[in-house]
Amino acid sequence: MIERIHIENFKSIYDLEIDVGRVNLIIGENGAGKSNLLEALVFVSANDSNKLDNEFLFSRGLREAKPELIRSAFDKNNENIKINILLDNNENSSYEFKHDNSPYSSWMRTGTYKKELLVNFGFDNNEFNLMKDDMTLKGDRNLEIYLSNLDNAKKYLSNIKNSFPINNIINFLIYSPENTALRTFEKEGQIQPLGINGEGLLKLLKVVNNYEDKSYINTIIKSLQLFDWFEDISIPDSLSSGEDKVIIKDKYLYQEIDQRSTNEGFLFILFYITLIVAKETPKAFAIDNVDASLNPKLCTKLMTIITELAHKYDKQIFLTTHNPAILDGIDLFDDEQRLFVISRSNKGHTKADRIEPPKGTTKEDWEEQNYGLKLSDIWLSGAIGGMPKDF
Repeated sequence: MIERIHIENFKSIYDLEIDVGRVNLIIGENGAGKSNLLEALVFVSANDSNKLDNEFLFSRGLREAKPELIRSAFDKNNENIKINILLDNNENSSYEFKHDNSPYSSWMRTGTYKKELLVNFGFDNNEFNLMKDDMTLKGDRNLEIYLSNLDNAKKYLSNIKNSFPINNIINFLIYSPENTALRTFEKEGQIQPLGINGEGLLKLLKVVNNYEDKSYINTIIKSLQLFDWFEDISIPDSLSSGEDKVIIKDKYLYQEIDQRSTNEGFLFILFYITLIVAKETPKAFAIDNVDASLNPKLCTKLMTIITELAHKYDKQIFLTTHNPAILDGIDLFDDEQRLFVISRSNKGHTKADRIEPPKGTTKEDWEEQNYGLKLSDIWLSGAIGGMPKDF
């Protein structure tokens, strides 16, 4: 998993370093920069596909693609500012992005390839002397052209992704499921297996249902028992089937219903659990406003299920929420689960504070120190920040 993220000059983030876990819950005021943190990871993921164009960035969850609004605008003369992102303090996972501000042009990744890195891919000293010790690049495609006449270029290029081991960040997306996309099962998006708004859910359910190991689909069905009216779900077996619906059995009704008739909250839960369980989905992803359309008690239970399944299926998840009930489902004594409060400094820079019990504190001590209050109560009281200060 990614353990540390360092971001500079990205939107409201001037300079931010954060140590993350397996499940990361992010709270804060509107406009504090919660989504900006996630969008910086989208940039890194899009770079891995060499597709830093606006269309690709939008499809992965980026909200604004104008370069002057993606670069930090704390200085009015920000045209030459570069975005820097470093993962796990690994120089081979260091990313620097710039834009030439021309109409229709895309972002470019710049950076340095060290001599040792090139030698690891088979270049000898004579070949290396053809290049500068710290050759500045304007993207992998330019590197391919530059090295096209070298004997070892093919070997180098075949391994180029390994020179920047971005681990779970590959294919990182920010999901914001929408009611219409979830009900219109036959629609698939540009990104597969799941689009950021929920496109492609039916096909992925069919794939999971056809796994030889039935524990995956059984986990999804078991999780849907969060709804006391739910009895069972029937998913078409064939991927080529023209059937564009799942059949949902309500234990109180004689008539079966499908996704077009069921309630919105059920579809959101179905999407989240399938996203975590499926083998084909990204190893790391984000869900923006995970509380959407859910009852507060359901939010709390969903959070506990997400943390359990993230560990079981080896996924790293970033969540934002505005619903205090979500906090009551997180265990701050489990280091894999982390809570961050995002806020703005007196200069407007986004900052992150991790909320954790003092070292050596037991759960009993923590509860006593907080007078038995739940995390939701503590947040609403303003004690951990992330709340408007003027009302």
